[in-house]
Amino acid sequence: MSIEIASFPKLELIQVADVVAREKGIEREEVIEAMEQAIQKAGRSKYGNEHDIQASIDRTSGEISLVRRTQIVDEIEDEVTQITLDQAHKKDETLTLGDYIIDPLPPIDFGRIAAQTAKQVIVQKVREAERSRQYDEFKDRVGEIINGIVKRVEFGNVTLDLGRAEAILRRDELLPRESFRNGDRVRAYIYDVREESRGPQIFVSRTHPEFMKGMFKQEVPEIYDGIIEIKSVARDPGSRAKIGVLSYDGSIDPVGACVGMRGSRVQAVVGELQGEKIDIIPWSDDPATFVVNALAPAEVSKVVLDEDQKRIEVVVPDEQLSLAIGRRGQNVRLASILSGWDIDILTEAEESERRQEEFKTRSTAFMEALDIDDVIAHLLVAEGFASVQEIAHSSLSDLAQIEGFDEAIGEELQSRASAFSQAEQESFLKRRVELGVTDELAEMDGMTPNMLVVLGENQIKTIDDLGDLASDELMEMVPDSGLSIEDANSIIMAARAHWFEEPQITDPSPERSIDNEE
Repeated sequence: MSIEIASFPKLELIQVADVVAREKGIEREEVIEAMEQAIQKAGRSKYGNEHDIQASIDRTSGEISLVRRTQIVDEIEDEVTQITLDQAHKKDETLTLGDYIIDPLPPIDFGRIAAQTAKQVIVQKVREAERSRQYDEFKDRVGEIINGIVKRVEFGNVTLDLGRAEAILRRDELLPRESFRNGDRVRAYIYDVREESRGPQIFVSRTHPEFMKGMFKQEVPEIYDGIIEIKSVARDPGSRAKIGVLSYDGSIDPVGACVGMRGSRVQAVVGELQGEKIDIIPWSDDPATFVVNALAPAEVSKVVLDEDQKRIEVVVPDEQLSLAIGRRGQNVRLASILSGWDIDILTEAEESERRQEEFKTRSTAFMEALDIDDVIAHLLVAEGFASVQEIAHSSLSDLAQIEGFDEAIGEELQSRASAFSQAEQESFLKRRVELGVTDELAEMDGMTPNMLVVLGENQIKTIDDLGDLASDELMEMVPDSGLSIEDANSIIMAARAHWFEEPQITDPSPERSIDNEE
């Protein structure tokens, strides 16, 4: 584009702006404003940068006007661009403070240097407008799947031509063993658009879980129409994936719809993902049922949920263990990501052995604490009692209903359990004091005598010591306390609360207080 603006016929200047606007995909007004700034800069170079010079181009005729502005002010700070009201009234008595005196300037005869400067201004402004347009176009397209053509490959990173912009497909966002050459057509998922000084950066991925979700949306009309929803996705990119699907129409099987006739729909996705195997799992709001489904093809014998820790224990037959875990733990890892629960896998033999060990440990603890024989201890454990405190706080009717027990036995057990608990509490209190754990820490909500002793043994003796801990450190110190991550966070934040309190400032001057009273 030639920049010797003064040599243009006036109407041709507008035509040039139209052409540039179409080529760059930006507004005609933005191009004309860039031209005006270029003329304005050239004008300041000729008449002096200290002057307030403004340029304008008529949007219809292309007429260029160049003026110098002088502002009317009370006190002059810049003699070149400002004038007092008295001085202004010598020229025109109707002028008021804040008005500008406009002096027309003759047209500029652009020389080579001025033309080059103007060209640089226009090119820069047009480039900025183009970048702004690209960012505005793509910032709301995060989450879409786009088609692009490979423009170049550098150090494993692929640059895609999207037509009116470029996207970056980084090496770690490619599937394993995947390579592209210039001119290849690629589908990818837009996961981020950033506005940077060098222009908008559009980042795309082929490993993102949402890429697989978008692929199924394109291949399965029921997902596109909202009849079937993909509730969650877990991927080991290029190797294996699991998706949880839910149908809002009872007559449509979500798994069958995603698989398609003879597997046509799922195979289309598998082909795009370089042979990545996909398990399609029926979604369930019941976490136990969904985890069992997610561990397929392994068979599950039993599940035990810990909702506080969001952990689920899964028991499988001995011969199903390797299938449930998968190669390098892949099957159980994907099932855990898909369900959002931590999954522990046990064989039936391991679970039986552990239950026997727990039964023996609890029975021994009851025998020692309550001075009872093994038969009574076994009955208490079989009824689900896990600690002496539970026996002390249970109702007498619950104890009396145990086979072979009556109210007298129940009362005696409760009496012994209460006495043991009280003695234990006194022992914990004495030990806590010996360790130097402060009363302030002991009075915090959520602290038990046993926890205070454990914390003291770990040199956590004040609320400041507790506040310095991370949540996982606290949970590791007191693993038997039953604390959830939310409980641990609450305790630590309560310990830190006084760090953020506003200090109370008092005036130490006795003279001032006396004067005030007087």
